[in-house]
Order: sequence, then structure tokens, then C-alpha cells
Amino acid sequence: MIGARVAHALVAAGHSVVCGVRDPVAAGQRLRGCRVVPVDFAGLRDIASLMPLLVGVDVVINAVGIFSDATGHDFRRLHTDAPIMLFKAAVAAGVRRIVQISALGADAAAQSPYHRSKLAADEALLALPVSSLIVQPSLVFAPEGRSTRFFAAWATLPVVPLPGAGAQRIQPVHIDDVVDLIVAGALAAPVRDAPTAAAGPPRRVAAVGKEPMTLKEYLAVLRRVAGRPRGWFLPVPMSLVRLATRLGALLPGSLMSADALAMLERGNVAPTDRFERLLGRAPRALREMPADSEGFGTRAKLMWLLPLLRASIAAVWIWTAIVSAWLYPRASSLELLARVGAPAALGPLLLYGAAFVDLVFGVLSLAWPRRLGSRARLWALQIALIVVYTALISWRLPEFWLHPYGPLSKNLPMIALLILLIQFDDGPERWLAPRVKPATGSTTTPPTRQ
Repeated sequence: MIGARVAHALVAAGHSVVCGVRDPVAAGQRLRGCRVVPVDFAGLRDIASLMPLLVGVDVVINAVGIFSDATGHDFRRLHTDAPIMLFKAAVAAGVRRIVQISALGADAAAQSPYHRSKLAADEALLALPVSSLIVQPSLVFAPEGRSTRFFAAWATLPVVPLPGAGAQRIQPVHIDDVVDLIVAGALAAPVRDAPTAAAGPPRRVAAVGKEPMTLKEYLAVLRRVAGRPRGWFLPVPMSLVRLATRLGALLPGSLMSADALAMLERGNVAPTDRFERLLGRAPRALREMPADSEGFGTRAKLMWLLPLLRASIAAVWIWTAIVSAWLYPRASSLELLARVGAPAALGPLLLYGAAFVDLVFGVLSLAWPRRLGSRARLWALQIALIVVYTALISWRLPEFWLHPYGPLSKNLPMIALLILLIQFDDGPERWLAPRVKPATGSTTTPPTRQ
């Protein structure tokens, strides 16, 4: 997110940009105007492998970062070991300036593995004989960002739960401010040794918003921007929050973890003086952002409405399987099958086979394996089965259309909801993120070589 926007801003300012990415083919579509080269921090083994990529390069910006560590080794490998190799290779190649995108909280009081791994790379960079800048973003507001989508979805819930009283102090910063800060820092005149911290340019700059706010206030800001200015806030005891966090951490791609909660409780604020000193202006005030109910608001609400819809559909299939296989009288089920024309000998096989298919559909609605491709095919298969069931029963048991509980007419909204899911395919992760526009920035520095 940050790296792509910085690359766009530098290209727009007339610079020649080399982007190191894991998948050059996929990244080439997003990083137009850049020279894309394969670099995988997880696979770096030595400094020599990086040297060819740094020929003619004036400035190196490290934007690699992850928020969760599933293996217990990824933080050290991606935040510490690989960046240090990159920094040393850059010094050996004659790079004039290095910008490291770290994190607010990566300091002497850091406790989480995330912050400590960032801090180790920061300290190693500061010890090298090269002009450098460490940018420490706070919580970043970016419509396409995972954390922003997470907080926006949270903020637009009918009832907004708060960890404790929601008094945790944060200082969210707009993505445009972060990009402007990184670009300005990258293109600043190299300074290796400042006489004093006050006389020379800062080497660590906190990228923070205009003013601190509580978590509750930030959620209220996001709710207003999403077009839902009023809402119910529900304080939740921290013991329950910690339990929910442990359970949420088990979900793939979850932003919830014990470390994330600890970082939130620690607080995430800093003065803006260094930011203003480098950019010559104050950061934006998120409280002043205009409302965008159709764009930002719709994306935020669908972030939790779509999973709710998938869970509801899964519940229908799973409950139908349970009722068909165990709860509804077996004799009555076999009688219905006979009335639609099923041979008596095949009745039990059809009954339990249909229940098994229903169960499979329900489970896959909740946990679709990514290796099977688009989840849209699952919704299409469910529609096909419902259409077949509805057509067969309408032909052999037309009186079911006149049943007071509407067993067949309820299939119509079910089909409509499945068509809706086909259109959205795998949910908001793929289609809800707004297109990133190249940042214009305010840099007027002449283009560098690379």
C-alpha cells in the first residue's frame, strides 16, 4: 500500500523508480512507470545477490512489512535480517540515502516482536555510514488499506463494541501525509553527520496525524465519514476482549492478536514537530474529512455484511442437512421422495446423499479452499441445485406453492442472494478497495538517476 503510493508519487515527479517485488508480473499492472525487478526478502541469502539491483541507484526506500507472524520467524527475517542486508548492500553500492519505513512504537520501550524486529533494523541503519531517515507511521488511514477497512467495518456495525471504554490513545495519519513525508525524506539533501540533533535534520520522524484521539473517537470519525454519524457504542470488559482476540487470531489473515491488542493498549501517539520541520506544514486533521457514504461507507458496511450473508447461507445448508438426516421423520422423508418419483430402493441413498451434499455446501460456504479458485462457482452450483429442487417439486408437488409456510417461494430470495454473491465473488477484498490514484505530492526536486 505505502510502497505503491510512494512509487507512483516518485514517477509523477519525474524520477526513475526501480521496484523490487515478489511477483513482477502481478505487480507490473499496479506499478506502471516503474522498472519492476524480482526481490523476495524471504529468500535473501547474502549481500552479493542485491548488488546488481543497486547499480546507479541514488536512494533506497524499504517499504517491506508484515503485521502478523504465523511462523514465529517471519518478523526477524523480513523486518530485521533482510533489511540489514539491503542497507549494507546499498552502502557498498554507493547509494547516497536510505529511507526505512518503520513503525511508531519501535523504540527502547518496545515489547512486541513486531516493534522489536523493526527497531533492530532501524538501529542497524543508523549505525551505517550513510545518510538515512527512519519514518515511523502511526495507524495509517488509507481507503484501500487492510487496517482501515477493518476499523471502518468495525465502526459501521449497528452496535460498536469498544475494548474497555475505548480510551486507548492513537494518532491516525492520512496515507497522503505518509507518502509526502517519505518522498520528501528520500529526496532531501544527504547529510551524514549533523553537529547536533537540533541543528541537523531529524533521522527519526513520527508520521502521525494532527492530533491524538481515543479509539472511540477514531471509530466515531470513521462512522461519520461512512455516512452513519449516530451509533451505539458498547463497552466490553477487557477480559472478554482478550478472549475474543485469541479466537480471532485463529482466523486466516486476521489483524487480531495478543500483540496487536498490547500495542493498542500501550498507545500510539507522538509530537508533530519533526513532521512539520521536514514538510513545512502540519499533518491533515482526519476529523475534517468529508463524508462519503456511497463510496467509503458502502465498502465499510459490506466488509461485515458479506461475511454475514455467507454465514447465513452456510447455516441454511448445514441445518437442512441435519434436519434431513436426523431430525425429520425418516418415513416422512422417504414418502416425499416417492411422491416426486424416486424408486423406493433408492430412497435412503437419495435422502442421505442429498443431506451430505447440503452439508458440503454449508461447510464450503464458510471455508472455501483458495486452491479451488473463485468462490463464485460454489454459489453457481448452489443455485443450480435449488433450481433443480424447485422445478422437480413444482412439477410433482405443485401444492407446495400454496403451503402457508412458503417452502418453495423462499427459494426465490435465496437464489437472489446467491446471484449477489456471484457478482461480489470472493468478497470485498478484491473489488471493494478503491483504485489508487498516483499521488501528486509537492516535491520539486530535479529527477535523480534512479
